[in-house]
Amino acid sequence: MTSSNDQPNPDGRKSSSDPGYWPYLVFLLPFVVFMIGTSLEPTPDRPGGADIGLAIPYDYYPWIYTLKIAATMIAVAWVLPAYRSFPFRLSIWSWIVGFVGVFVWIGLVKLHLEQTVLGSLGLGKLVDMGARSGYNPFDALSEHPGGAWTFWGIRLFGLAVVVPFIEEAFLRGFLMRFFVERDWWKVPFGKVNTAAILAGVIAPVLLHPAEMVAAAVWFSMVTWLMVKTKNFWDCVVAHAVTNFLLGMYAWNSGEWYFL
Repeated sequence: MTSSNDQPNPDGRKSSSDPGYWPYLVFLLPFVVFMIGTSLEPTPDRPGGADIGLAIPYDYYPWIYTLKIAATMIAVAWVLPAYRSFPFRLSIWSWIVGFVGVFVWIGLVKLHLEQTVLGSLGLGKLVDMGARSGYNPFDALSEHPGGAWTFWGIRLFGLAVVVPFIEEAFLRGFLMRFFVERDWWKVPFGKVNTAAILAGVIAPVLLHPAEMVAAAVWFSMVTWLMVKTKNFWDCVVAHAVTNFLLGMYAWNSGEWYFL
C-alpha cells in the first residue's frame, strides 16, 4: 500500500530524491539526449557529427541511431515516474487525429512547398538542414536480412514510441506551458494563450525545416487535441499513430525519405 505522501504533486514532484523534483529535468532531459544523438546521425550527403568535427560514415547510421534510442530510453526511464501526474486515459480523438494526421503529413510533404518557396527566396539551405537519413535497411543490409529486420524494428520503435513521448513532453509538457506562466510546471495541461499556441507551431517548424508546412499543420492539429481533451497521453498517442503509419507507408512504398 502506498501512502499519500508518495503520490506526485500536480507539478510531478514528490521529493528532492525523486527525478520529478526537478521539472526542467523531467521534461527536457530525454529530448536533449535525443537531439544530441540526432546531431551525430549521418545522411547520404553529410557525415554524422560534421558540426563538431566528426565524419561518421552513412554506413554507421544503424549503430548511431540504435545508441541514440538506447540513451534516450535510459533518460526516459529515469524521469518516467514523474509522469504519473498525468492521469493515463485516452479519448477516441487521439486515434482520429493520429489517423487523419498521417494523410495530412504525407500529402503536404509530397507538395514540396518548402523547396519551391524557400528556394525562390534563396533559402534552400534551410531545407537541406532538415534532410533526413532516408536509410533503407533492406537495401543497405541486403546481405544480412536478420540485421535488416532487427534494425527496422528498432527504427520503428524509435519512430512510434520514443519520438512521440519525448517530443510531446518537450513541446506541450514544457515549452507551451512555459509561455503561459513563469511557474510553468503549475500550469494545467491544456491551458494555453496566444504565445503558447505560436510556440507550439514555431518550434516544430524549426525542428522540421524540410517539412515545415506539414509540421505547422500537423502540430496545430495536436494543439487542438491538447486544448480539447487536456490530456497529455492523447497527444502522445496521436503522435504515435501518425508516426507508426508513416513508418509503414515508407516501408511499403519505398519512399524512405520520409524517415
